[in-house]
Amino acid sequence: MSDIALSDAHRLGLAPMDDIHHEFMHLMARLDDAGRDDMMACLDALIEHTEAHFAQEQQWMEESGFPPVHCHHGEHERVLEVVREVRRLAAAGDHGIVRSLVRELPQWFAHHAATMDAMLAEHIARSGYIARATLERLVLQPA
Repeated sequence: MSDIALSDAHRLGLAPMDDIHHEFMHLMARLDDAGRDDMMACLDALIEHTEAHFAQEQQWMEESGFPPVHCHHGEHERVLEVVREVRRLAAAGDHGIVRSLVRELPQWFAHHAATMDAMLAEHIARSGYIARATLERLVLQPA
């Protein structure tokens, strides 16, 4: 059983972001536990989540006016490039590269969450963006 998990250090106090981060770490743990038969499906699920995860953060950055949006976006793009390349190599038979990803990606994430995502969470909380966006959705899509 994998020891990859969302730690208290990853929690930023912004529920929507914390939920996305929890799912990311859950998928990393599933990939860590995966055998050869289900490795590609787990990797695909991680990639799909990561694309949606980063797209959501991009939307928050743009809509809230987050100043270092380009730096944060650039880091996301580099990570997506890596995981897609790992997917390509794994499909060609290099399963060891997936194990390398499982060792390295959580370390990257810990640093990213503690720095870039923490700044974004603070900006969102300070600006009131999530509260406004939630209210707008309720007004635009009544129950």
